[in-house]
Amino acid sequence: MSPQHPVEKVAEARLPTRFGEFRVVGFRTSSGQDLAAVVRGDIEGQEGVPVRLHSECFTGDVMGSLKCDCRDQLEAGLQFVGRARRGAVLYLPQEGRGIGLVNKIRAYALQDQGLDTVEANEALGFDDDLRKYDVAAAMLQALGVRSVVLLTNNPRKVEGLDDNGVRVVGRLPLRMEPNPHNAFYLTTKKTKSGHLL
Repeated sequence: MSPQHPVEKVAEARLPTRFGEFRVVGFRTSSGQDLAAVVRGDIEGQEGVPVRLHSECFTGDVMGSLKCDCRDQLEAGLQFVGRARRGAVLYLPQEGRGIGLVNKIRAYALQDQGLDTVEANEALGFDDDLRKYDVAAAMLQALGVRSVVLLTNNPRKVEGLDDNGVRVVGRLPLRMEPNPHNAFYLTTKKTKSGHLL
């Protein structure tokens, strides 16, 4: 593992899913953190690979919370890549926009009192989004991807990859239908976080 590549591939296996046939690739960071990507087709040396960077969300991805659109975004990314000839979904340990699970639950409590997601994070002493994309860029480099088409509504992800040496040659939106529990959240993502919804 070199300083330019703070992750290394350490495991790989076939992964049939309800979204299609993938292989799951395990990575380990230089600090010992485990990460994973699901990959479809041959992406090594390829240009314009469809990629979804997905930040973990216990409440949404696992528990099916209606307060966010995370699970919908994850499934839309997996469906898109599952139908494509090649692509990848990187699952990144950046719960609650990087503030962690317990702090996200604290932010939820503040949202229940009327604050939006940005205001709640700030009330807890955090910036609205602490996520970083250096590890995601290193994972893509370790997979040999030359450039990506990013499946995202978040321009910060495009900038984050670009700032870390991954060329983003396109962006495909993942637009989700709001529900009564996440409409305010989605509006805040658009008006305060610059999401392209």
